[in-house]
Amino acid sequence: MNEELCEKKENAPAKKKGGAVAVLSAVICVLLVCSIALTCVTATLAKKNNEKLADTVGRIEDSLGKVLSTVGYYGEEAEDDIVIMGEYTIRSTLPISDAYKSGDASDLDDRGKETLAMATAVVDEVIEDGMSEYEKEFAIYKYLTTELKNETGHLTVIPTAGEDSDNPYGVLKYGTAVCVGYATTFRLFMQMLGIECRVIHSLDRIHSWDLVNLDGDWYHVDCYSDSGTGNCRNFNMNDTAALNGHEWNRDFFPAANGEKYSYAMMNSVEIDDYYSIPAWVKGLIDAEEAVGSCWFRNKITDDDEAEAAALTSTLFDTLCSSAMYENYYFEYSWSESAEHGYVLTAYVSYPGGDDPYDPDDYDPEMYDRINGKITEVFGEEVFEQPDWYDDYNDGRYGDETGVVWDDGE
Repeated sequence: MNEELCEKKENAPAKKKGGAVAVLSAVICVLLVCSIALTCVTATLAKKNNEKLADTVGRIEDSLGKVLSTVGYYGEEAEDDIVIMGEYTIRSTLPISDAYKSGDASDLDDRGKETLAMATAVVDEVIEDGMSEYEKEFAIYKYLTTELKNETGHLTVIPTAGEDSDNPYGVLKYGTAVCVGYATTFRLFMQMLGIECRVIHSLDRIHSWDLVNLDGDWYHVDCYSDSGTGNCRNFNMNDTAALNGHEWNRDFFPAANGEKYSYAMMNSVEIDDYYSIPAWVKGLIDAEEAVGSCWFRNKITDDDEAEAAALTSTLFDTLCSSAMYENYYFEYSWSESAEHGYVLTAYVSYPGGDDPYDPDDYDPEMYDRINGKITEVFGEEVFEQPDWYDDYNDGRYGDETGVVWDDGE
């Protein structure tokens, strides 16, 4: 009896231990199941969240893309009320052109009426009956690039001129202009003549020029850059030509793909092949032509491109560094025509005597007067130069005839 009781007592703990293990195993199983379920739920939620996040990011990118396509570096894109160089504002010219076309200037203030009168006088002077739109455009372009001066020079002109050099009033009244003044004044004339025109500006908003529409095609016109050059370098360019020196928001402004009224194409000639380029350029110089274009009877192929490019760059580099053409300035650009293939345009600026450092402009008596006045105040010692100056200068600057460059020997 006692043995049986002892046996039961000995077996009792074993039963309790086995039950605990079973319970623990069951708990672990439940926890594992919950863990697996939680992992599945978490993965599902994560996937949904990732999909939602990806969708949100995609929508943000789409919106940002649309914003970026219509803004410049400094904010929302527009044509008017854009500030160039942080100082000059592109203003609408429609009130004045509308008054010209309607014959009613009653809504204009005194300044607007004076601007209209000055612009009308120019139109009466340079526009003739029977002119085509292109001829009218070219007449205005020639007037602006020959009769006006850029707002630069030895001295700043009277303050009112500088202040108004970005609008037609100041441009027409004082005859000086910054790029905004050229662009808005050209647009005013085009609007008066019924020719569609827009003022365009660079992405960094440091320059402005025009887009003009002729027979449904747009062309770039940069009167400011051509002022005083006489070479029509920036007249009626397509986008390809304009990209050589200009950069703008091509998503906002219309594409300029015209060829018919491209100045380069309108003045192009056919030559045999690219080896005829030197003779053609020499002919331009001898005839004192400011601009000319040529295309090739034997079209330039893919295999020819490298040699044609090398020949052209070598030729113009040689001309630019040649003593024979010391006071000339040469440029060139390549473009493509659907009809002619590659087209080469050359630009030649001839000696004009406007270079402030031209030895022929040196006035010894003037500098004697200047040096005398400086000496009176500072003494002759002020003209003494430090010991290192001659070595640094290397003999390339200065003598009694003005600025002179040599090879440093």
